[in-house]
Amino acid sequence: MEATRQKESPVGGLLRNALTLLLALLSRERKLPDQTLTAGFLVTPLDVGIAKLKSDRYLRLTEAAQIDFLARTGVFARLVRHRYAFVNTSVLIRFSAPVTLFSWMRIESRVVYHDARVSYLEHVFLSGPTRCACVLVKMKFKQGHRTIDPAELFGNAGAPHKPAFLQAWDDTLAHTWP
Repeated sequence: MEATRQKESPVGGLLRNALTLLLALLSRERKLPDQTLTAGFLVTPLDVGIAKLKSDRYLRLTEAAQIDFLARTGVFARLVRHRYAFVNTSVLIRFSAPVTLFSWMRIESRVVYHDARVSYLEHVFLSGPTRCACVLVKMKFKQGHRTIDPAELFGNAGAPHKPAFLQAWDDTLAHTWP
């Protein structure tokens, strides 16, 4: 018997991102990049396998939370104004509890650290009081081939020195890829 492969529709992620961006831009409350911001999302039937949030959907929700963070801090407007793009170069996920269908998910996003080339953002997934996952994103800002210093966008947000767990992640990446 041949296994059938379910085709993924980009529409769900695109629609969620567009709606998230619109709501974030309409929000009158602006935050600073050195603050933790919370975005809320409903886990829909498009996000689950049988009854639990699928692992790849964590990445879609992370992307939406990242867009919310960038828009509500005013960074997104600067990206558009200067024609900068953001590129996620690496993602690390730790799952700790399942998320069920029709759960309200809060994602707390913050800048953990940045140097002259990359930023590290943390996205903590919460369902009620339960921590369900943590997603770390290593991100670059680009203008064509030029890498933009994240300090231009985030200022002094994040730790002043690279935390050991981020260095360990980078060391692991350096040893696993030629």
